[in-house]
Amino acid sequence: MKHFKTISEFHQYVHLAAPLHPLISIVDVATVPHSQSEEAVPMAFDFYSISIKRMLNVKVKYGQHPFDFNGGIMSFMSPNQIFSIDVDDKGKSVEKSGWVLYIHPDFLWNTGLAKIIKQYDFWGYSLHEGLFLSEKEEVIITAVIQNIEHEYHSNIDRFSKSIIISHLETLLNYADRFYHRQFITREKANHQVLERLENLLTDYFNSDDLISKGLPTVMYLAGALNISSKYLSSMLKVLTGQSTQQHIHEKLIEKAKEKLSTTNLSVSEIAYELGFEHLQSFSRLFKIKTKLSPLEFRQSFN
Repeated sequence: MKHFKTISEFHQYVHLAAPLHPLISIVDVATVPHSQSEEAVPMAFDFYSISIKRMLNVKVKYGQHPFDFNGGIMSFMSPNQIFSIDVDDKGKSVEKSGWVLYIHPDFLWNTGLAKIIKQYDFWGYSLHEGLFLSEKEEVIITAVIQNIEHEYHSNIDRFSKSIIISHLETLLNYADRFYHRQFITREKANHQVLERLENLLTDYFNSDDLISKGLPTVMYLAGALNISSKYLSSMLKVLTGQSTQQHIHEKLIEKAKEKLSTTNLSVSEIAYELGFEHLQSFSRLFKIKTKLSPLEFRQSFN
């Protein structure tokens, strides 16, 4: 795997001119020579990457997942995330357009952005959960990146860094807005994920997995749905107002109510079947969610 500690190292590797600033770079995707390597090479950066790309007949893998950039998408990678790039069909011409912004964490040193940049949700999303921009949104994002590019190509002075940081914050805030908009406008796709989640939880709660493995984790569910846990929680928050963990607990309480009202199992037996090692933990969670103890809930049916 190729691990690039500096932006200059990466420029040299892909045969680009040295960046005008060692800690920040803006690259026109069309100017990047394509690798002649027979195999895709896994790579990782010690810096951030923000891009809008359209790449025909180019295949990108993020972790173990292939991703299609043919339609154009905005994507974000934080330091040490692994990806690779390869030609999809060696017999076809490669077409690329767009831009990539590289920012080393040292560029953010001693700025307010250094403290908050990791709080943006999209750094925790996988590449296949990229941001699909509308034409209007792409115009807005492109205008901001052009402001950064203008400052990048200007003579460096004592104002340069603060101006670029200001534009970068604007870029991230627009991206954050558009990402959360995407959960609403891509309603059909996201509700399909929600339906798959419901089926996954139903199957899990109806199997012996609760006894043998305990409650399903957020990471387990996200992996089964082939999305990141951060993306799943963000999507659920917009669609249902609940986090993934809250959603799991709602399903658990629903199953507990069913067992309490339709079986003669003791509360201890029900707690065990629902994956709890300790009755007290089950009773505490049930009361928090329903305002009743399991016994009080059962007695309400008599």
